[in-house]
Amino acid sequence: MAKIKVFDMSAQEVGSLSLSDEVFKVEYNEPVIHQVIVAENANARQGTKSVLSVSEVRGHHKKPYAQKHTGNARHGNTKAPQYKGGGVVHAMKPRDFSKKINKQVKYLAFVSALSQKFAQNEITVIDEIKVAEPKTKLIADMMTAFKFDRKTIMVIEDNNENILKATANIPNLELTTADLLNVGEIVKNKNVVISKNAIKRLEEVRI
Repeated sequence: MAKIKVFDMSAQEVGSLSLSDEVFKVEYNEPVIHQVIVAENANARQGTKSVLSVSEVRGHHKKPYAQKHTGNARHGNTKAPQYKGGGVVHAMKPRDFSKKINKQVKYLAFVSALSQKFAQNEITVIDEIKVAEPKTKLIADMMTAFKFDRKTIMVIEDNNENILKATANIPNLELTTADLLNVGEIVKNKNVVISKNAIKRLEEVRI
């Protein structure tokens, strides 16, 4: 089993942790990761956009003036797209953008992305992530201690109101729980900060 150093919130090493090879030592599979991220983005779309087509806008199809001899351009009716209040060409309507992803494929992409982060030394394990009060400075000091200056995702075991408020105003920092962490969040963030308990949750069977 692979091992990783464990730190406290002041960036002091306090021990080490054995990691599951089934989660953190999986071969990198970029095509599967890409497939899952595309599906995650598609599934996040609401698909509620709706505009009116020519046949739906108010008005009539009467020709506004004669075809010839007026000196004007030729028009068929005032509901056409070129008129103010006219219909939209190829009007968008509500639709379902969701894509179905096999659970095994989704799990493979998840552990592959985590394994790549581990291989690149971009995972930081903290013994316990906690703050006594919801102050941004407490988390900001931790970010400074670890010298995190690029996009970072912080993964905790369960929702914590104090941590949620303390991280809300810090640029380049996202907060999530072990159960909600997804492939897209792992890939788009340079640093993955995980509490020791969250690591255990991630290593539980997810399929």
